[in-house]
Amino acid sequence: MTTASSPQTTPSKPLPPADAKERVRQLMQQLQDKISQALEQLDGVGKFQQDVWEREEGGGGRSRVMREGAVFEQGGVGFSEVWGSHLPPSILAQRPEAAGHKWFATGTSMVLHPRNPYVPTVHLNYRYFEAGPVWWFGGGADLTPYYPFAEDAAHFHSTLKQACDAHHSEYYPVFKRWCDEYFYLKHRQETRGVGGLFFDYQDGEGQLYRGPDPDGPAAAYSNQLDTPATRSWEEVFAFVRDCGEAFLPSYVPIVERRQKMEYGDRERNFQLYRRGRYVEFNLVYDRGTIFGLQTNGRTESILMSLPPLVRWEYGYKPESNTPEAELYKTFLKPQDWASWKPVATS
Repeated sequence: MTTASSPQTTPSKPLPPADAKERVRQLMQQLQDKISQALEQLDGVGKFQQDVWEREEGGGGRSRVMREGAVFEQGGVGFSEVWGSHLPPSILAQRPEAAGHKWFATGTSMVLHPRNPYVPTVHLNYRYFEAGPVWWFGGGADLTPYYPFAEDAAHFHSTLKQACDAHHSEYYPVFKRWCDEYFYLKHRQETRGVGGLFFDYQDGEGQLYRGPDPDGPAAAYSNQLDTPATRSWEEVFAFVRDCGEAFLPSYVPIVERRQKMEYGDRERNFQLYRRGRYVEFNLVYDRGTIFGLQTNGRTESILMSLPPLVRWEYGYKPESNTPEAELYKTFLKPQDWASWKPVATS
């Protein structure tokens, strides 16, 4: 009971430790190194070429690109650490309380475009931001298959769910729904792929969903949860670290299953057509692309996620009862992949 002599107090905002920037920087560099080394071993032929770059306003990064590998036609794994005095509109629109403060951002990002159409494209991004009293973590990973293999989607989601469940039982249900919402091409009315995880503005306070759609499934699910009033910086940091560590076990087994499957011109042409959706999303909706361009980032590094070859076709519709049609029917709509079980055969 609150009385005049015992005023009600509210929990103070969780603060980052003094060495937060350095610890996150090291984590993002370590993820870049570990993933790069594992992908070179997986490919067997391709090697990452590294560009070390500096940003005039402050900071820099390491961009690593693999071209013409045995498995990966092109792939990029980047690290950046940038700072400045003037925040871009994309940040101020979401967090106006950061206005007037110097800012710092660091992260790692990756997109892989395999050569074989049966191997899915994959994306990963984890990042950290500070501006005065404002801090948060964001990121996630998602899978974009060209051909429908439910066991691949289930493996990817189940591995990420396991990483989430180790920290909070509601992380995966919220962030999976948020991923389906975010990686959605409104002008096509289809998801980019089978999703995965996506989250942003995780600063240890409030509801887990902090996105722009208050009426969507992610918001509806998050709003009815009895989530912790606060989570410490250390707790959110550990969650992001474990999500990053979950990437290789979520993706490498899929590549190993599919990389030697035979394909022809039909499958290759469909892959190139579907890659066009990746281009459309990255240039129209992707927040990392928008942030990078608005803060005068290195253009080559920002756009290294785009595929090396792509095609568009006017009015394309898949033939009925084909794998391509099944992709549109089932895999480009949100599904509960983590609960998928193979159908028993007699």
